[in-house]
Amino acid sequence: MELTMAAEELRTAVNRLRRAQGQINGVIKMIEEGRDCEDVITQLAAASRALDKAGFAIIATGLQHCLSDTELAESGDRERMRARLEKLFLSLA
Repeated sequence: MELTMAAEELRTAVNRLRRAQGQINGVIKMIEEGRDCEDVITQLAAASRALDKAGFAIIATGLQHCLSDTELAESGDRERMRARLEKLFLSLA
């Protein structure tokens, strides 16, 4: 499935992904340094939440585009696209 979306609309998702990338790098460094398990898990959970939020933002943007696309609605593909986006959404749940 190809979702063409403007970078501006996905800026928040990209920022979350960058934050998660930094958190994951931090988790790796913490493990290598032998840091406390609780601290490592806390950072890992934060990275996981950032990834989830980015995924939901991308799917929400895709839903907005697909469901408002009149050409898509007229072609009868709207239901198929909705089902595919729902499947993506559930993969993050």
